[in-house]
Parts: sequence; C-alpha cells; structure tokens
Amino acid sequence: MNDNILSNNEVTKFDTIEDAVASLLSGTTLILIDGEETILGCDMEKITVRPVMEPPRSVVIKGPREGFNESIKYNLALIRRRVKSEDLVVKTLEIGELTKTQVGVVYFDSVADKDIVKKIINKLEKIKIDGVLDSHYLVSYLQRNKHSLFKQVGDVEKPDILVGKMLEGRIGIIVDGSPIVLTVPFVLIEDLQNSDDYYSQPVRVAFVRVLRFIGVILAVILPGLYVALEKFHYKILPTEFLITIMNTTQGIPFSPFAEILFIVLLFEILYEANLRMPQYFGMAMSIVGALVLGETAVSAGLVSPPAVMIVALSGITFYIVPSQAAQFSILRLVAIVIGASLGIYGLLIFCVFVISYLASFDSYKSAYLAPSAPYIGSDQKDLFVRKNIQEMTKRPKSIANNRQNNDRRKENEG
Repeated sequence: MNDNILSNNEVTKFDTIEDAVASLLSGTTLILIDGEETILGCDMEKITVRPVMEPPRSVVIKGPREGFNESIKYNLALIRRRVKSEDLVVKTLEIGELTKTQVGVVYFDSVADKDIVKKIINKLEKIKIDGVLDSHYLVSYLQRNKHSLFKQVGDVEKPDILVGKMLEGRIGIIVDGSPIVLTVPFVLIEDLQNSDDYYSQPVRVAFVRVLRFIGVILAVILPGLYVALEKFHYKILPTEFLITIMNTTQGIPFSPFAEILFIVLLFEILYEANLRMPQYFGMAMSIVGALVLGETAVSAGLVSPPAVMIVALSGITFYIVPSQAAQFSILRLVAIVIGASLGIYGLLIFCVFVISYLASFDSYKSAYLAPSAPYIGSDQKDLFVRKNIQEMTKRPKSIANNRQNNDRRKENEG
C-alpha cells in the first residue's frame, strides 16, 4: 500500500503507538489498517493562501514573528508546533446557521478551570445566528456585562502569546476566517504588558510599564485637566506658565471647553479619514492634517498652541495601549465634560468612580484589576516589575486555573 497506492510525497511508518501519537500531535495524518501492526503517517500539510506575517499590532524587536492567519487549520498547526503534548485539548464547534463556521476552543486540560471551560462551551453551543464571519462576532456572547464600555475578552494575534496565556490558565477561542484569537478570562493588566517585555531586561521592563501606565492616565485625563485648570483653578498654576497660557490664548474666540472639544473632534475626523483612505493618500492626509490644517488653525487664531499640544499628546498616548484606544477616547470625552463642569474635584470623583466600577468587575472568576485589586502578592512578580523567569515558578492566582501543577517546574528542578 505504501509503495503502490499512496501518492503522498512523504509517508512515514510507525511501529509504536507512542511515535504515531507524537507525530499526530505535530499535524501528521495517520492511517490504521485492520490486521496490520504498522501505522502509516502522511504529511497532509496544506499551503495557506496568506503567508506568515508579523501582526500589525504585535510588532516585536526580539522573539517570534509568526502571526495567525484566516485558516483555523493553520492556526491550530501553529499552536501544535509549539505544544507537542496530549494535555492540549481542542474542542471544535460549528456556529452559524448559514455559514457553519468552525470554532475551536483550545486549552490545557490540566491547567484550565473545568467550570470555565464548560461555561464557554455551553455559551458557544447556544449561539443562534445566521453567520460568524470574524471572532468578534462572539465577543458579545462571551461578555459577562454586555452593556459595559470596557473590554472583557482578550484578543491575541500570535501563537506564542496565546500559548503563554494558556499556560497561565486562559482558554482560547479560534474562529475560522479570523486572524484574531479570543482569550478568557481577561484582566486589565494584560493590555499593559507586551511580548517584548519578556525579551528585555527587568529594569527596562519596569520603566516601560510605568511609562505605559502614566501614558494611559495622560490620554484620558490631560485634556479635561487642562480645561479645568484654565477655567476654574488657574490660580494654582505657576506664574510664568500662567502668563504663557494667557498670551497664547488671548484673542481665541472659543471658551476653553469649546476649544478643546473642537480640536478633539477635528483629530477624530482626521483619524477616521486617514484610517479609511488608501495607503498613499492616507500618508498625504496625515501631513495635511497634522501640519497644514493644525498650523493654519493656530495662525488664524481659532485655537491656541497649548490646546493643540495637549490634545496631540493625549491622542499619541492612546496608542501606547492600542487595544484600549476606543475605550480611552470615550473616557477622554467624558473627562473633558466633567472638567469643564466641575473642575478638578469632578475629575477626582470621576477617577474614583471608574476605578471602583472596574474593581467590581469579575471576568470568569478573575478580578478585572487583579493583582492590584484585590492585592495578590505572589502575582506582583509580573506586574510593573518583571522578575526573572527562574523566580516565576507558580501560575498566577489572578487567573482562575487548576493549580495542582503550580510547583511542577520547581519539583523538576529539585
């Protein structure tokens, strides 16, 4: 049969079931014949339409550059390439009355929380929809609070990041036709971390993570704080700074609130136009919008240079955490309105409210602000300061998982 019937370019014979299973986990198709002791393995790997590319939102200086594409078979092969273990479980579902889209739920059987796995599979099996064209079609079905502004389901574009999250107890949801893989549970600190962090020195990582945290605060609060200071609390500003602002804002026809709101809306319009224009026109639009239009508005006396600088700095810091940019833009508008209405005291109340609201979130047994609220001491090793890999021997308690193997690496080292 091997010589006369099979025309595959690579056929392997296996004499033991262990070798056959190991090859099966790497993507080989096995052929078992009744009465024969030998198992045949055929290389059935299919060449994908889209080549391996580095995802646009997960660019790294060091580390793997492979990203998921639109084929669920290829994406599962990328995961199998990194995990040659029988502990990896793939549960395949079919969702969509018309599209009949394949959806894969992937997790480690000895690591993932079984209750969460059952909940996710039950939710996916109950979905009644005509078609699923992308993984984000499933987000609303997986969210615990369907009307919340804040992100409750993680998303990854690279297999190494997905496997790393699965090793901590998360569960991946792969949708055929989408290069984005969803992950649950999700905690906010995930978006402040980057895959590059794990290829850099811990001191550098601590500096960058603190910088990202400060950038998030500036992105949301800075324009509202500027309006509040200019309108209500100008007396607390240093005299030289106050004189500079008064000189630059003299003759501006708008109030501080209207000026900031006008610039924010102008930047949002430019962003939307730039995003949807063809690539070469988009580059020209960036130059026209940032240089010509902004400079003309300042020269014409419609807006002041400090206001333009404040909004531009806020807009740039959005993309320190690109996956949260949409949420931050809404929060920024709310902060501007509150700053113009209630001043700094209103902004403080706004911050307390947002933090309290997020602290009450629960994403599949995982606190949204963990490991900060509640405080989990053992998980501080990968918060702002990242410890060396030898010191991180236990799975995080922030993520609901089966911790029976927490000390496996430590025992092996002993």
